[in-house]
Amino acid sequence: MAHAQPALEARGLAKSYPGGRGKPRVEALAGLSFTVAAGTIFGLLGPNGAGKSTTVKILATLARADSGSASVAGIDVGRHPAKVRRTIGFVAQKQVSDPMDTGRENLVLAGRLQGLPGSRAKARAAELLERFSLTDAGNRQVKSYSGGMARKLDVAIGLMHRPQVLFLDEPTTGLDPESRADMWAELESMARAEEMTILLTTHYLEEADRLAGRLAIVDRGRVVVEGTPEELKDGLHGDAITLKLAAPQGADGSGADGHGRTAADALESLSRTGLLREPFLDGDILRGRVDSGAAALPVVLQQLAAAGFEAATATVSRPSLDDVYLRHTGRAYSAGEQGTGSEGDGPQGALSGAASEESEA
Repeated sequence: MAHAQPALEARGLAKSYPGGRGKPRVEALAGLSFTVAAGTIFGLLGPNGAGKSTTVKILATLARADSGSASVAGIDVGRHPAKVRRTIGFVAQKQVSDPMDTGRENLVLAGRLQGLPGSRAKARAAELLERFSLTDAGNRQVKSYSGGMARKLDVAIGLMHRPQVLFLDEPTTGLDPESRADMWAELESMARAEEMTILLTTHYLEEADRLAGRLAIVDRGRVVVEGTPEELKDGLHGDAITLKLAAPQGADGSGADGHGRTAADALESLSRTGLLREPFLDGDILRGRVDSGAAALPVVLQQLAAAGFEAATATVSRPSLDDVYLRHTGRAYSAGEQGTGSEGDGPQGALSGAASEESEA
């Protein structure tokens, strides 16, 4: 059955923060809009500083927008914040559990704060400890938990009162790859069991691709494209070619070879041939798209060699979310932008320093 009322709706949200020390205000959101149907795992994907956490804070009534409006389960977040809080669960980037209490005590306390009677809070705590494979650790102090265990407990705390909408703000930031994969499996299982709407913010491309039924790519405070992961990737026809250029032979440290040629010259040379669509250079990585990677790659390498350049590595793949981001923002979603810092570390200085999204609680 279709749900007529969206679970989440943001309409033209704008928000800025003080720049600090006489600097101008920094824009965190610049007219951000999206709609989420009930029962959806909706991902907000973007590098640190894109505006994801600010959006979640506004929807969760932890911050107010400068302009625009938002609703959760049909409730206006500006007019009825108390009602909104009763319908949502919120898992922030930072740990919320008390490290000196046990996992079970943290869960029961969260349930009691949400109005659950003692017996129901204890029963729900036991249920969630089992679901997140924490039963054996339930009576241990949280300070003894691993990072992955503590993060699972945070998610369980957000689920205690069976919210209609759950906000997961960067749920796996700081976890090692094994713990991150384990958390993904838990979140997928939880989504099926709880049948709720989940808003997931992440700067991990793979996380958004795996977990989100639908996602919006956020860049500099705006949604630049929205759809299912497959729709977004299928919108880029053909294959992606990625070339890592061999180090130049010059010895002067200029980044040029003995003839003064640089990676930018390699990009220009290939651009003139028309072999690559939307060619792009990110350091020594040259990227572009072609109709058939298998057929085009030898020709591209031949043209590169004819221009006096060599590729250290060359790969062909179907378009990824990285390519989608590049297409709609004009720059790569590089490994540096997928770091584990706070949302003040975005690309090209966006929302840096004192203007970090973490600066407002």
